[in-house]
Amino acid sequence: MLTIDGSQGEGGGQILRTALALSLVTGAPFRIEKIRARRARPGLLRQHLTAVSAAVAVGGAEVEGATLGSPSLVFRPGAVKPGEYRFAIGTAGSTGLVVQTVLPALLTAAGPSTLTLEGGTHNPGAPPFDFLARAFLPPAAPLVGASAVGITPTRGDFALLATACIESSACLPPFSMASVQMNKGLRKLMRASGGGRS
Repeated sequence: MLTIDGSQGEGGGQILRTALALSLVTGAPFRIEKIRARRARPGLLRQHLTAVSAAVAVGGAEVEGATLGSPSLVFRPGAVKPGEYRFAIGTAGSTGLVVQTVLPALLTAAGPSTLTLEGGTHNPGAPPFDFLARAFLPPAAPLVGASAVGITPTRGDFALLATACIESSACLPPFSMASVQMNKGLRKLMRASGGGRS
């Protein structure tokens, strides 16, 4: 199992979110230690727990250490399942950072998905709603053959993300990472996601 040092680089939550996203897409389990070690309040906060919960639900995953303040976590992904998902951060934590965690996986699912998140849409140090709507999501649709990828604000701080595949064969299976086109697409998607401080 891959072990990740969460204190490397900027030592923030983006290391965890990227690890979760790539684990869901590749099917590779991982262990991360020293989560957010370079932050004033290290360990998992509510928005990180929401990202983990979303990844568990979307990917049928098993997780150990998903508790508030936890400095380490073990994540074992299962099969990505399309469907309707709803997650509440419980604070004004960034919904956009949760979207970054599960969008790549939902775009490889065998059917349409709807993701509704309750939390902040314009948070300091995180990509705002406008970035997701105008820069992050538009390039994603053609990369994976999705017929619709969009995000709209609803009541207060709710955000809605919907993805729909043209047909099942147009949606890429989780282990199509061998495809050069998919690899390039995911790299572009991950670069476009930014790396908000969290």
